[in-house]
Amino acid sequence: MPRVLLLLPSATYRAADFLEAAEALGAEVVVASERRQALAGAMGDRAIRLPLSRPEEAADAIAGLAARRPLDAIVAVDDQGVVAAALAGERLGLPHNPPEAAARSRDKAAMRAALAAAGIPQPDHRVVGPGDDVAGPAGEVGFPCVVKPVSLSASRGVIRADDPASAVAAAARVRWIVAREDPDAPLLVERFVPGPEVALEGLLRSGTLEVLALFDKPDPMEGPFFEETIYVTPARIEPEAAARVGEVAARAARALGLAEGPVHAELRLTPDGPVVLELAARSIGGLCSRALRFGAGVRLEELILRHALGAPLEGIERERAASGVMMLPIPRAGVLREVRGREAALSVPGVGGLEITIHPGRPVVPLPEGDRYLGFLFARADTPDRVEAALREAHARLEVVIEEGSPAEAAPGPGGDDDEEAC
Repeated sequence: MPRVLLLLPSATYRAADFLEAAEALGAEVVVASERRQALAGAMGDRAIRLPLSRPEEAADAIAGLAARRPLDAIVAVDDQGVVAAALAGERLGLPHNPPEAAARSRDKAAMRAALAAAGIPQPDHRVVGPGDDVAGPAGEVGFPCVVKPVSLSASRGVIRADDPASAVAAAARVRWIVAREDPDAPLLVERFVPGPEVALEGLLRSGTLEVLALFDKPDPMEGPFFEETIYVTPARIEPEAAARVGEVAARAARALGLAEGPVHAELRLTPDGPVVLELAARSIGGLCSRALRFGAGVRLEELILRHALGAPLEGIERERAASGVMMLPIPRAGVLREVRGREAALSVPGVGGLEITIHPGRPVVPLPEGDRYLGFLFARADTPDRVEAALREAHARLEVVIEEGSPAEAAPGPGGDDDEEAC
């Protein structure tokens, strides 16, 4: 029985899907997280607590675990574990990304530097140190611009500014958002790139990128915040444009030095071709992967585990049907009391699932401060247009009841802590 270590941050949505994929493959799973697992005592060496924010220490602990009983693969489920997984894979001789490449994928400033050195199309940008003036660098890249942190994901802390005053205000807000995690972190100021946005899901095998799916995002991503909502695949763009997206994403992965495992890239389409916004050394976040099926109904998580374990990858082509997911936005801050209309939403033709991922009684905070979505809607149909229409109709049937007041007044709902990372 193959033995795989899953680095599962306690805030991830994706534990269940990866565990189900491992069971389908007949693999024994060792669960690693920053917090002690509820059944850790009974699981023995199948559960380990790791300091994922300190990758060297985490890699040491993984090596110690493997010394007691060897591992066949290490898979980082979300961003927080990619550097630790790379370091441990290097020490144990398992398939891995170079640690320095994994680290670049986690630092947007380092990513921009690597892409610039390789001539990859990307926004003009400046790195601004803690406490430094933002108006000057913003004027250098030109308005409108985007102010963002270098480490957060899911559009958290990403704000558009249209003039020097709004750039200064955006920087103050972003610094407040990241202060608890890293008060000395720099900011990134980028030229805003107009145009439709697409997301690419791929798998690197010995440095070669295989495109698994290409999503379009029909809702305009123009700011001032950049909340993602609908993803639809196959993307409704010309085949030549899709091929260029894959080519640019592959070049970006090489520029970062990535070689093995999943990648998730975000690009803007311009008249001059695709422009790379970000490329992460992980698969798509949240529960969005449930919109994807390959071969005979194989899920994305199974493909990732098969690759990590060196198993054959057959049926890697995405299913013929169009599919999509809607990340349900949080309309305003407060305390979630109820989500009504679920049965009505699920009755829309084509809609195949609805997951509300925040419990009643819990605080809800929209972007740019928030780090969660309300939930996820899924749909399948014979065309991308029908998928999009089904998602919009189902969403329109939901009524989100949010009570005004301080989120600090919210009592934990059933299930305890549900502070999970968004897509």
